[in-house]
Amino acid sequence: MHTPQSTPLTIDRDVVVVGAGPAGLSTARRLSQAGVTVAVLEARDRVGGRTWSDTVDGAWLEIGGQWVSPDQTELLALLDELGLETYARHRDGDSVYVAPDGTRTRYTGDRFPVGEKTAAEMDRLIELLDALTAEIGAREPWAHPKARELDTISFHHWLRAQSDDEEACQNIGLFIAGGMLTKPAHSFSALQAILMAASAGSFSHLVDENFILDRRVVGGMQSVSETMAAALGDDVHLSTPVRTVRWDEAGVTVVSDRVTVRARKVVMAVPPNLYTRVSYEPPLPRRQHQLHQHLSLGLVIKVHAVYETPFWRADGLSGTGFGAGELVQEVYDNTNHGDTRGTLVGFVSDEKADEVFALPAAERRRRILESVAAYLGELALEPVVYYESDWGSEEWTRGAYGATFDLGGLTRYGADQRTPVGPIHWASSDLAAEGYLHVEGALRIGRLTAEELLDELTDTPPGETS
Repeated sequence: MHTPQSTPLTIDRDVVVVGAGPAGLSTARRLSQAGVTVAVLEARDRVGGRTWSDTVDGAWLEIGGQWVSPDQTELLALLDELGLETYARHRDGDSVYVAPDGTRTRYTGDRFPVGEKTAAEMDRLIELLDALTAEIGAREPWAHPKARELDTISFHHWLRAQSDDEEACQNIGLFIAGGMLTKPAHSFSALQAILMAASAGSFSHLVDENFILDRRVVGGMQSVSETMAAALGDDVHLSTPVRTVRWDEAGVTVVSDRVTVRARKVVMAVPPNLYTRVSYEPPLPRRQHQLHQHLSLGLVIKVHAVYETPFWRADGLSGTGFGAGELVQEVYDNTNHGDTRGTLVGFVSDEKADEVFALPAAERRRRILESVAAYLGELALEPVVYYESDWGSEEWTRGAYGATFDLGGLTRYGADQRTPVGPIHWASSDLAAEGYLHVEGALRIGRLTAEELLDELTDTPPGETS
């Protein structure tokens, strides 16, 4: 990788990629393998985007995205190709469910230990969502005859139109709102929820944590990006935020603080909320300006608590807990491969995150750990390392896990998310179908974008770049 220099570089390439996350690097990697010259410009001082594996206070943590599920075939194939190994998430023992009234129940299996009526309602809602997911799919949900109807009602209100069991609605909502989109269920549409489920194969997959959170990467998920970047060598430029994209039909000039790249094509491989951090000359068309304003990232605190031992296992617990009414709505054993210490990871999403971010850090920590202890007991109150992944404060991300549309936005703008503007292409997990908002989706978009560019570069004879 190219380290920053005091003298700005000016280079010529076939394609310049903005962003060195999984989407950008997989695009650049495939192009480079096909003999296309590339440059990757990354604003951060590291590669990996929303994947980040680092040591904090002596504890190795997965600060960003980390899990691999069996249906993520693109990621699994790349891990094999790169020689990276995976290991199973610990799941032996009982899980814990905390009911709305605070009742704590140990259970096994993938269904919450709720009352008979609530259980029946949850099963019915899951079947209904599975049927809609299969009918509408992940590729073009905006094109379905039911799309507008489902896109103009919030997921919160849609659920309650299907069922009068509030506990069932809250539990089903948990898997999409807090667990995936990290926004309140009243702020995104039922169609957006169906897209999320369809991208994972079914809604049933989302409610089965043993499927969706199946495995982890030995060495961390960031190692996927690091390995791809290493092969690209000095074509990856770090600490290089892009300021301006000058474009016309002949090509682009991409200007950053340290490197200026003249190229035939540019790939904006960053989250959609960052598109407007760049000045475009001439400005983007009206459609793109409007589209980008209707996409926004969610908010979640990923909480890491490290203990001398995984104490919950001695009590016969898996470390898995759920509670839609809890501050920490889900918690898992996140102990690292070969580590004797125990690590828990929990998630505080959307409005709950708003609430605790308003508190002093010590008070926020106390409340979060008390919520974890509601699942796993008082020993959870005293970790040896405690860390909060706050992606909302990251300058080059500004939220988590990814971007979703507001009510009505998916049907209004979805078809144009990836439409190129002259030589400008768009690529990120936020724009994916299968693997949406995951590394899987980023890799799929990277492959698709590279294939499209190779077709265009082959069809168009080389000319002068702007």
